[in-house]
Amino acid sequence: MIGLYKTKLIYNKGPWKGLNDVEYATLEYIDWFNHRRILELIGDIPPAEYETNHYRQDSPVKEAGLKPTSLR
Repeated sequence: MIGLYKTKLIYNKGPWKGLNDVEYATLEYIDWFNHRRILELIGDIPPAEYETNHYRQDSPVKEAGLKPTSLR
């Protein structure tokens, strides 16, 4: 991940005027990487959408018709 970040952002978009420019560019890159980057491996959707869909699914306990146990 660090190598990709350096190659795609730091080396290609410079030279940088200051640390603030690098920080803002990093925030924009992370937003793109998690929310807009399309991944073929997970169905041509962004990683954040895939994660949201994953957590929307019923848990295996509910699917099996079991009652969750309590440790209290």
